[in-house]
Amino acid sequence: MASQWFDLVGWAALGLGFASALVIAADIFLFGNRQHMAIMNAVFPLTALYLGPVALWGYLARGRQMSHKQMRARPMIEPEARDSWWQVSLSDTHCGAGCALGDIGGEWLVWATAWMIGSSAELGPEYILDLPLAWIFGILFQYLAIAPARGQLGKLAPLGDAIKSDTLSVLSFEVGLFGWMAIVHYVIWQPPLPIDSSSYWFMMQIGMTLGFLTSWPVNRWLLRKGVKEPMAVHAIAA
Repeated sequence: MASQWFDLVGWAALGLGFASALVIAADIFLFGNRQHMAIMNAVFPLTALYLGPVALWGYLARGRQMSHKQMRARPMIEPEARDSWWQVSLSDTHCGAGCALGDIGGEWLVWATAWMIGSSAELGPEYILDLPLAWIFGILFQYLAIAPARGQLGKLAPLGDAIKSDTLSVLSFEVGLFGWMAIVHYVIWQPPLPIDSSSYWFMMQIGMTLGFLTSWPVNRWLLRKGVKEPMAVHAIAA
């Protein structure tokens, strides 16, 4: 069981994540920087829940330039390469936000239902719920990126492309997250941390960050191969 000081560290990390997400959400919805691609209005704050100040820095440095207001105010600069660090990071946050939403929902469903396999609470229920929910939200987020760009929102045609382009991204994200949580559950903490503790969700933040890292090269490869399409951005002048 985690000690009291570690719970405080967990609360501090979670507080940074929530504060970063609130700053981004305020900039988008209160200060009029709604994103050119609507789904990114949700992606940036969701990413901040686990990447915290790093996500906030990325949003303020580059992300807010993708808003309608900023893109109207600034001339278009030379487009970035489809596999530039920013394009890959955008693709990664897009996938990761869907995964994060599914993982958070899955974890709380397990907690709320007290679901166990056998006689003890193992990681099985979390994995059984988290993966399909992460996949569903990941595909939904990808659909909401593809369909509006094609003028096909509400139609099924872009769904196949969304599944094709994001399934591998989701799986590679979950490899990092699930691998880390297995280490946390079976090696680092005995007895395992309860789901309703700040320490547990601090470990989830770390796991999602690792998921971001394990899916980054996969998203780069998907962009290079043309399986995923880059997003419209304003490149920074050299």
